[in-house]
Amino acid sequence: MAAARIAILGAGSVGCFIGGAWTAAGLPVTFIGRLKMADDVAKDGLTLSDYSGWTKRLDAVDFQTDPSALAEADIIALCVKSGATADAAREIAEHGRDGALVISFQNGISNVDVLREALGGRFEVVRGMVPYNVAYLGEGRFHKGVAGELYAEETARTRALADRIGGGPAVLKLSRDMLGVAWGKLLINLNNAVNALSGRTLIEQLKERDYRRVVAASQREGLKLLERAGIRPAKVGAVGPKLVPVVLASPDWLFQNVFLKKWKIDAKARSSMADDLAAGRTTEVDYINGELVALAERTGAEAPVNRKIVELIRAAEGGAEPLGPAELRRAVLGR
Repeated sequence: MAAARIAILGAGSVGCFIGGAWTAAGLPVTFIGRLKMADDVAKDGLTLSDYSGWTKRLDAVDFQTDPSALAEADIIALCVKSGATADAAREIAEHGRDGALVISFQNGISNVDVLREALGGRFEVVRGMVPYNVAYLGEGRFHKGVAGELYAEETARTRALADRIGGGPAVLKLSRDMLGVAWGKLLINLNNAVNALSGRTLIEQLKERDYRRVVAASQREGLKLLERAGIRPAKVGAVGPKLVPVVLASPDWLFQNVFLKKWKIDAKARSSMADDLAAGRTTEVDYINGELVALAERTGAEAPVNRKIVELIRAAEGGAEPLGPAELRRAVLGR
């Protein structure tokens, strides 16, 4: 029996890393992305690296720019930005093979609902989670700067996929509580906006307690909203969701010497939202902090911290300058 073919739809930084790692593990992968990325990979090949020093070069990959390539895929790994989910769903519906498995490796919560509504019963849609950032360094080089492993909802087909991938950098972990995992990941991702507003690397930003206090406040607000809605976020990483804001708000001497040393973060790593601002792209803030603002509205509550962060990101998209630690703390927390 022939191995199931995989298509990476939205082969940008994250998609190229995932697809490259799966290709290196021996899986048949087609990349579908923008012409600029296709040209770069055709010229320079595809090189993967991570914070640990691991590296892998692939000289020849199947990189397409036309979504009609979806017709050959048994599994579609969706890696487009959340704002492009509806467009991606239309491409899958038009070109995809009936019965194909669609795994949403996207930020936020609502993408899977959008996909299921748009695709009906023609495709099997499951939730996935990417816990790390990937930076495109140019010349076909993709660098994973933060530790973490891919997750997907456990089904018969994702179990088969995970078995084929095996261990190593390409590993796929499975969970039966992917909605809880997605909310747990979203709480961690609340740091993305603060990192983007800081204009600094992740390490530089996390060393400043005032930045961390803003993140912690947004997480505490999120935890209260989730409890009000009866949603239980899963543990993502070494620390449970209720303890993360405590860790982040701890004094610098404790945080930097105990907690930060245990986190595997590359010195050059930045959040994907920071990368979007730097490239002049619209960010995914509506699908991260904005998800909590929307949850507050649905439950008749308020989300002043996350609402203010959304407003500041919108200003940054319009060209506003980065904010220093105390400046951001005052803007968001009022003190």
